[in-house]
Amino acid sequence: MEELPCIASTLGSADADVGDACASTRSTRSEPPAEVTGTLFGQVKSSEQLTEIRETLAGMASAGTEVEAIDRIRVLESLKATCAALQAREAVALDRLRRTRESAEGMPADQQGRGVGDEVALARREPAQRGGRHIGLARALCHEMPHTLRALTDGEISEEHATAMARETAWLPVEHRRTVDALMSCRLGPIGVKKLAAEARAHAQRLDQESAVAQLERCRTERRVSVRPATGGMAYLTALLPMPQAVAVYANLHRDASTAVGVGDEAGRTRDQIMADLLVERATGQSSAPAIPTEIHLVMTDASLLDGDPTSGWLPGQGPIPAEQARQMVADPEAEVFLRRLFTAPESGQLVAMDSKARVFPPLLRRMLVLRDDVCRTPWCEAPIRHADHVKPHSEGGPTGFNNGSGLCARCNYTKQNAGWRHEATPDGLDVITPTGHRYGNRTSPLLSRMYRSRHERPRHSSVPEARAAAVLSGWNTARTLARLSMAAALSGPDHRLELRGVGSNPTGHDFSGRRLRF
Repeated sequence: MEELPCIASTLGSADADVGDACASTRSTRSEPPAEVTGTLFGQVKSSEQLTEIRETLAGMASAGTEVEAIDRIRVLESLKATCAALQAREAVALDRLRRTRESAEGMPADQQGRGVGDEVALARREPAQRGGRHIGLARALCHEMPHTLRALTDGEISEEHATAMARETAWLPVEHRRTVDALMSCRLGPIGVKKLAAEARAHAQRLDQESAVAQLERCRTERRVSVRPATGGMAYLTALLPMPQAVAVYANLHRDASTAVGVGDEAGRTRDQIMADLLVERATGQSSAPAIPTEIHLVMTDASLLDGDPTSGWLPGQGPIPAEQARQMVADPEAEVFLRRLFTAPESGQLVAMDSKARVFPPLLRRMLVLRDDVCRTPWCEAPIRHADHVKPHSEGGPTGFNNGSGLCARCNYTKQNAGWRHEATPDGLDVITPTGHRYGNRTSPLLSRMYRSRHERPRHSSVPEARAAAVLSGWNTARTLARLSMAAALSGPDHRLELRGVGSNPTGHDFSGRRLRF
């Protein structure tokens, strides 16, 4: 147990002079005090030494007693905070060094430092959006909030606490931010994140009421709605709204759901379930929550669709859903369904390549990239795909084709245009090379491997009896019998897949009642 405090002390402990140095920066300095930096890094001078410390910790045997286990957990938590503080310092150092070099090279000031946040995100193995936030937090801690930085370095607070302090004072002038940092110094440690944020916000609003009102107005412009996947085939629909509106929406749903429970719900739903259904119905204008008129891409094997195979389906950008749930989505009598065959390579399970001479990726080729990459292709970035990007730029002769295409979020695509950044890719993977020469790779997950646990599980050939197909697709318009049987026959070949789209209108213009089929 004695080795852990020793390591923590080596990484981040300092004597009382450090606290005095930090306090002196509150009103006079905007750069990290050299005394603090020297104390913290006096004993560890290279990444190799940090690697040795990490390897020492990784090889440590588990505790032999309950007391020892708790003590280690506590110290390790403090060590995490210390590492977070040191990461912040290194991020500021990287930003300073990059801007200094680019300034010497004659780069305009407004272009200096671009892409630093994305490099930090890759090094931290996080989505690109978090890299920018980390740089902002690092600058605030090192330049304007010495007490918070000191508490984080000593392991008294977590990175979440430090982020809350920075977030609640971000809109203040520097001198007021330092004042709040000093006023909250005695509260850093024995307080939860929410209460810490509330108290810091109260101090900030008291110091600068005019800026506080302006900040509230700015926050109103950031209202938005987002969706992210959850377990069990569910998803989180999140709305960031002004407080009065959010409370009004919730209160309205709560009141009507409570009334429905009070009079007795025929389906036996709970209040929370009724609130969720009411939200869907009121947002979509439907009389019931299911079968809403929107387009949902669903990739599943023919065996899962027609032969009861347990292989999961896949919602691009969201993840897997159970095969039975996928079949229920397709069999919903109130939904319109379009079928499109997708063909994959027999061994790798990747989608078959396509090519085009167009400058802009055609819609179907772009859809192939989205289905292949699922989410932004940059390592650790899981943002939705917004851009179909040329890996080798079109201006340099890069073709508009499947082999030279990448599905990227807007941020990663714009970052790629910065000086020193380079992408190397094939349909099987993407390598990102940053200005420092570091390479980060991301292998493309084959379409089939997302649904099968291994490629050996998937059938080499599929045999779907017409009777089974007719039973699964029962209830479809009689006029579609020929198309139905043709589909069943077409699905007898190896390594084919289906993309199913539930839509709210008939894009083919055919006057068919019931379901729509498209090949």
